[in-house]
Amino acid sequence: MFRIIDQVKNLLPIDKSVWAKYDLLRTLVRRDLEARYKGSVLGNLWPLLNQLSQLLIYTYVFSIVLKVKLTLKTLPDNNFTFGLWLFAGLIPWIAFTGGLMQSSNSVIGQPNLVKKVVFPLALLPLVPILSTLIESSFGLMALIFFVALTSHTIHPTLALLPLIWLTQLLLTSGLGYLTAGLTVFLRDIPQSLGVILNIWMYLTPIMYPTSAIPEKWRNLVFWFNPMTSIVEVYRDLVIVGKVQHWQEWGFTFIVSSVIFYLGFSLYQRLRPAFADVL
Repeated sequence: MFRIIDQVKNLLPIDKSVWAKYDLLRTLVRRDLEARYKGSVLGNLWPLLNQLSQLLIYTYVFSIVLKVKLTLKTLPDNNFTFGLWLFAGLIPWIAFTGGLMQSSNSVIGQPNLVKKVVFPLALLPLVPILSTLIESSFGLMALIFFVALTSHTIHPTLALLPLIWLTQLLLTSGLGYLTAGLTVFLRDIPQSLGVILNIWMYLTPIMYPTSAIPEKWRNLVFWFNPMTSIVEVYRDLVIVGKVQHWQEWGFTFIVSSVIFYLGFSLYQRLRPAFADVL
């Protein structure tokens, strides 16, 4: 992601101060990723191993113990198919929840930076969100590999992945700004967020197909839960090879943009009081 921006930034008519903040953000994200696994033998392989372990656990529980079956035209009918389908839903969810939970503590966790007048505080919530999104790319690459190995094809719809990343990034960043700003004044926000995300996960069709949702509730789940369309579009792009939820995706992009605007606006209004509270 950062390499793509680096290649085109000289072509974009954007003020140098913006690029300076971008370079600082990239440095902070790199340091955050290095600090997470500093001293460990496997290093940056840990995100992939953690995600693959969840894939194996959920596949065992749902496919072997509970004998849940899922038939997809693009994949053979076996237990591993359900695992890949489940993994495709877990990847965006792990990136969303991990980034959001860490960003909620991003301001109170850096009091020294908050009290520096020249430091751009708008970058703080973005660092853990981008770090977690980059970590999720390891699992995504593994998913693409296994899907290609199983189906003997690589879907051209993979080229659309940056669009769904943008939607997910807007949603996570908007909520991240909102929770990071409020946590400075209400320290119960991170704990409350953990409870909300646990409930949210089971309201999102990650471990069950949307066909299992009663028809009268299905539209509500799609239109009022932005993570539903994000999860389903991930599966469309990587596994199915055809986008089946264009309208829901477009609506979620608009909602995510509004959430980002509102969250960032509130964060900016609360920002002058951060140093006094901390």
